[in-house]
Amino acid sequence: MEAVALSAQAFNPDKTGGINPGDNAWILVSTALVMFMTPGLAFFYAGMVRRKNVLGMIMQNWVCIGIVSVVWVLVSYSLAFGVDAGGLGLIGTLHFAGLGHIDSQPVPGEALTISPVVFVLFQAMFAVITPALITGAIADRVKFGAFCVYVALWSVVVYAPIAHWVFSPTGWLYKLGAEDFAGGTVVHINAAMGGLGVLLVVGNRKGWPSKPMKPHNVPFTVLGAGILWFGWFGFNAGSALAANNLSAHAFLNTNTATAAAMLTWLLTERIRFGKATTIGGASGAVAGLVAITPSCGYVNLLGALVIGAVAGVLCCLACNVKFRLKRDDALDVLGVHFVGGVVGAVLIGFFGVDTFNSAAAKGLFYGGGPALLGKQALGVVAVAAYSLAASYLLALLIDKTMGLRVTEEQEEAGMDISLHDESAYDFETVLSSITHGLTGGEPVNPFATQATGTREVEA
Repeated sequence: MEAVALSAQAFNPDKTGGINPGDNAWILVSTALVMFMTPGLAFFYAGMVRRKNVLGMIMQNWVCIGIVSVVWVLVSYSLAFGVDAGGLGLIGTLHFAGLGHIDSQPVPGEALTISPVVFVLFQAMFAVITPALITGAIADRVKFGAFCVYVALWSVVVYAPIAHWVFSPTGWLYKLGAEDFAGGTVVHINAAMGGLGVLLVVGNRKGWPSKPMKPHNVPFTVLGAGILWFGWFGFNAGSALAANNLSAHAFLNTNTATAAAMLTWLLTERIRFGKATTIGGASGAVAGLVAITPSCGYVNLLGALVIGAVAGVLCCLACNVKFRLKRDDALDVLGVHFVGGVVGAVLIGFFGVDTFNSAAAKGLFYGGGPALLGKQALGVVAVAAYSLAASYLLALLIDKTMGLRVTEEQEEAGMDISLHDESAYDFETVLSSITHGLTGGEPVNPFATQATGTREVEA
């Protein structure tokens, strides 16, 4: 069975241990592409919050790069990909803590065609963006410091074990045969449940759903979606861990499913509400990217089209369920990432093929039995259940010790001012200078400022 962690395509069959420069270069490029996705996510989310919270949203995403990058090399990588502790497939040891012994072979008897350090870097970017996705579910209401603590602990307690289960050859889901090419369960279902766990602790935003909370900058959201689409090619195609035919198929499937999902989301909006929206186009593309993530290396072009099309419809419909459940998933992380991740993971059981991936299993529609579908369903349930339970308990612990939610006064003022003492847009100065000029005074140049530390004063 092949998975993103140690792809069969990325090993030398003669076990000579040689490093392929082309494979190394491609995975380094893919690593950079995946890293770019987190700033893209920041813009995608920031455009959908209110103006007073845009920097707060960007900061929560941005700080994930710093926190997880450090935690990953010190602890989390070893727990995710170290030698299995106890032989149960639940967690790795600390053998690679601090990247000690990193140049030794990850799996005895097999040799990567990429440097072990390159693999560490590539997987680090997956670990970075996963908790960043959580921010969309809890937008506008969580303390910055408490969020930082949550991300650090969540990366160790939740992300690392699940990555071991699914991505590591010694993980129990990997050995079972559950397929997840690039992280439909590890990244998207996991993040959605992580967000729900915090949401159950901190509650809804003040005034939701009666108070309008419209996106403040739709172009930001479209820009972010475009960056995500671009970076996702590294996310998915890079998960072949080699510059090979499998990587090319994953790349093609990713683009095709994304395009199909965007179109079906827009069509669903048009039928339901009479208009197709720009936000819908951006969200539909992300839904397709999410759904094809676990399946891009296991399905053919027809399967990618169907998975994308189904995800566009179901994710669009799912985004309204939060109103019935009265749970303020602010930016529809559950509707897009949970539902999309489930669609992509489960449909492998129907559309799986082995035509370009000899390590893949066939789905029901291609002559395979129901076994693969059962494994996929088990993987979804196991990851969702553990992530939700552990995330909720972790959020509850932080809330009881240092408090997770901002005060009502801080929430009303906005995260930008109350948490960071900054504003994304200096409209007040511009309007003041214009008004001053219109009333006969000497116009003030609002851009004539000089920086003093992190503050600005008139020159």
